[in-house]
Amino acid sequence: MEYSNMDPETAANFVKGKHVAIVGFQKSGMDIAMECSTINGTERPCTVVIRTPHWNLPDFFPWGLNLGYLYLTRSSELTVHKPGEGLVLSLLATTLSPLRWALSKFVEIYVRRKHRLAKHGMVPDHSFLNEFSSCSLSIVPEGFYDRVEEGSIKLVKRAECVGFSKEGMMLKGQIEPIKSDLVILATGFKGIDKLKHIFESKKYQEFIAGLDDSAAVPLYRECIHPRIPQLAIIGFSESITNLYTSEIRCRWLAELLDGKFKVPSIKVMEKDIAEWDKYKKRYSYNKYYRNSCIAALHVWHNDQLCKDMGWNPKRKKGFWAEWFQPYGPMDYRG
Repeated sequence: MEYSNMDPETAANFVKGKHVAIVGFQKSGMDIAMECSTINGTERPCTVVIRTPHWNLPDFFPWGLNLGYLYLTRSSELTVHKPGEGLVLSLLATTLSPLRWALSKFVEIYVRRKHRLAKHGMVPDHSFLNEFSSCSLSIVPEGFYDRVEEGSIKLVKRAECVGFSKEGMMLKGQIEPIKSDLVILATGFKGIDKLKHIFESKKYQEFIAGLDDSAAVPLYRECIHPRIPQLAIIGFSESITNLYTSEIRCRWLAELLDGKFKVPSIKVMEKDIAEWDKYKKRYSYNKYYRNSCIAALHVWHNDQLCKDMGWNPKRKKGFWAEWFQPYGPMDYRG
């Protein structure tokens, strides 16, 4: 964040002529690595320390394919087990599991070949569906792996930073440090800790964090805590399209505050939260996840919000559009 807040000239002078190491392999980490490699070239290559390889996407797919047709339609969500789905939908998701596997494998094969992941030792251990369901996708900057091949970016795979020395950054299980004059931590932020410390009360801190360290913040409709009804948290639970997902939750909250509908009992809300938690753990690539993601079920989630508010959840015209076209912000206008 400190680096990103610099103006371009200051940032360039900050890294120029230095051995830069970056911890993290999501969007910010890759973007900063590209900038450092442009400034310092192969003379002082930028080192990217990667704990977990990801199925990061190219900026376009072949044949004009829109990834939304594979994962953001009502029909695509039939292949995934959903919270509170009932017997019929559960059987359908089980029956369609080969299709679910095939869609994930199709994307993996393309990304693997496009970015030459095997050559660089960057093939993830988890599936693309796991990646998508964890909201861990990033767009790879154009030419990133070309920089890797020319030597201006070096990748250190499946490594973990444990400390620093005069020579540079120390990695777990390695004796020699990574030579670095400057280390940039592109590792995200601890959202749960920020939320916990809203409260001085240990009791309310436990409400926010949950009793299970592997759980995300327990929020009903990904908005409100059943045991803290005066608190709404918008934007903690991610989607593939965060802006409009947050906006429709704001609308849901406004309708609730206006008395247009009422939430159920604490017991019912906590049961619903437990079902969503079970879904997230089932499809996340990391069973100890600390984030909350509804990307693979964003239509299902929005359907629930619409039903609460008394809206028709089916927003498109015609059978084909309703089931096979991606859902987006314009479907919920008005």
